Amino acid sequence: MRVRPRITPLTAVLSLLAVLLGLVAVTPAAARPAATAAGPARTEAAAGTFRNPLNTGPDPFMTYWNGNYYLTTTQGDRIRMWRSPSLGTLLTADPVTVWTDSDASRNQHIWAPEFYRFGNRWYLYYTADDGTDDHHRIYVLESDGDDPAGSYHFKAKLAPPNHASDFAIDPGILQHNGRLYLAYAGINQYQHNGINIAPMSNPYTVSGDAVAINAAGGCAEVREGPEFLSRNGRTWMTYSTCDTGKPDYQVWMMSLADGADPLVPANWQQHSGPVFSRADDHGVYGPGHHAFFRSPDGTEDWIVYHAKTTSAYTYTDRTTRAQKITWNADGSPNLGRPLAMGATQDLPSGDPGSGTYWINDDGRSSGDGALAYTGTWNSGTGCATQCFWRDDHWIDQAGDTATFTFTGTRIALLSVRDTGNGIAAISVDGGTEQRVDFYGAIRTGETLQYLSPRLASGRHTLRVRVTGERNASSQAAFVSIDRAEVYTK
Repeated sequence: MRVRPRITPLTAVLSLLAVLLGLVAVTPAAARPAATAAGPARTEAAAGTFRNPLNTGPDPFMTYWNGNYYLTTTQGDRIRMWRSPSLGTLLTADPVTVWTDSDASRNQHIWAPEFYRFGNRWYLYYTADDGTDDHHRIYVLESDGDDPAGSYHFKAKLAPPNHASDFAIDPGILQHNGRLYLAYAGINQYQHNGINIAPMSNPYTVSGDAVAINAAGGCAEVREGPEFLSRNGRTWMTYSTCDTGKPDYQVWMMSLADGADPLVPANWQQHSGPVFSRADDHGVYGPGHHAFFRSPDGTEDWIVYHAKTTSAYTYTDRTTRAQKITWNADGSPNLGRPLAMGATQDLPSGDPGSGTYWINDDGRSSGDGALAYTGTWNSGTGCATQCFWRDDHWIDQAGDTATFTFTGTRIALLSVRDTGNGIAAISVDGGTEQRVDFYGAIRTGETLQYLSPRLASGRHTLRVRVTGERNASSQAAFVSIDRAEVYTK
């Protein structure tokens, strides 16, 4: 639970004065001192930047095709896809359900969908079971037309003959020397979730036995989510290791020379140590299950991945993020370090721009935004890396409000969920209030609490009112204000 600030005589007097006045207005950004490394000191151009998250789901896969980014994440009982012309507006894109299944043997625990274009059709690979985890198997759908968002029809089960009845998850397609291979995590002599590779005669047929790859990983239990990059005379296979619930879930790498047979395990060269792992100073834990995509103009390589804002051992709070990668002098990919959730990044080269901007809890904004409080809100930097610019506001007094004024078409609120948080009533432009519970069984930072409906382009207000109420599991009724993300398109 959050540590409350010590109340001094001076702060008590100031708080009483604020109550008498009935309004606490945040100092305009222009009147504030220059920002430190915690944030920029000037208003920045909004059109060419974005901030994570891109989606609230885990296990992302994304590609850019024909003017749009297409993204899938694990949704459980169906496959959904998000489509947007800009990376910065994926969070507000409406999902399209591209697949549900009535077959009880494969319509539960649908995980890690990935989609690839072969010829003029798209093939969507995923894993599913009948409700029992060890019954997970890999399946593929085929599109009815040349559109990654479908529609799709069921095509085949993908099972190497030597693992026909074995657990299998996280399919990835390797294209190497003009041939296709199915890479996946499944049972082998090294792990229950170990890396296997099998030959394919076409996008929907496994044509031979799988071979096991003895991949290193810094922990014993998991090697999963294989993905591939080909450049500089080699194919680079990255994969996730450790239990995804742990903060140490991370990415390791092996490589294969062009012309070498991927079905000969000795041809894979192990890279020493993780290439993408937790960054406590950025508030990023368990960065793992990932994929790669190119910028719209094809000049940049990017990673899309899931990570958490808590160091707790949990499978919740895994959200989709993206950042640009580079290449080392030896030809290997450099995935860098995971950036803080709210870090402002340039959009991929060729991206038409999202028009998004932020409003911080202290009132500073990178666009046409402002924030005013009524009541006696607490503020401080105790949440550190869990918060945007390392600060937030919070209060538990019923009737206190925080009102954002913004110009745009939609607004998202991100803040801390906590065991001591309660229920807020949120309204747009003075309309009907919606009750939103800010409670979380595990404390997490930069969590999407609320996404407004789509609005007519123009000036709007969003009010957060503290109700003083809480659910039966919560220890208190605090409401946290951290970052608002405004969308103008």
